[in-house]
Amino acid sequence: MTDRDLPDDTAPPGLTHVRDDGTAHMVDVTAKAETTRVATAQARLTTRADVVTRLAEGSLPKGEALGTARIAGIMGAKRTSSLIPLCHPLPIGSITVDFEIGETDVTVLARVKTHGRTGVEMEALTAASIAALTLYDMIKAVDPLAEIHDVRVLAKQGGKSGDWSR
Repeated sequence: MTDRDLPDDTAPPGLTHVRDDGTAHMVDVTAKAETTRVATAQARLTTRADVVTRLAEGSLPKGEALGTARIAGIMGAKRTSSLIPLCHPLPIGSITVDFEIGETDVTVLARVKTHGRTGVEMEALTAASIAALTLYDMIKAVDPLAEIHDVRVLAKQGGKSGDWSR
């Protein structure tokens, strides 16, 4: 599957969050079956090699960034429905936030799992984004030109539309 190809049954026939009169609303999921749902998302922070080294060593002016970013990502996932207006609050079963350290970048990988009526893609995206933003906050004193990019869902499991991955 390419980044832009999804199974035919994942695209709804209409816009599910828009009523006939064009106004936004929260989708009613009460009739949907509860299933186990998992989503993995990423965000990438690009900076200089010396900053990545300091980040990995925990020797930044603001302190140990990876642990701080991990907790921030977990907290962000738990608050997704407060941040994104049409997201349902979900009973999150687990959240993991991990980091892949490259030469000049750090990839944040967030995985969220629930047993519910709607998916956790937004929670995984929020976790990855908030963790990356926290890393940026922790390194901005030594590299204000760092960039966050490649925020995307990598995989999803469960629900009516089934499983897919990039």
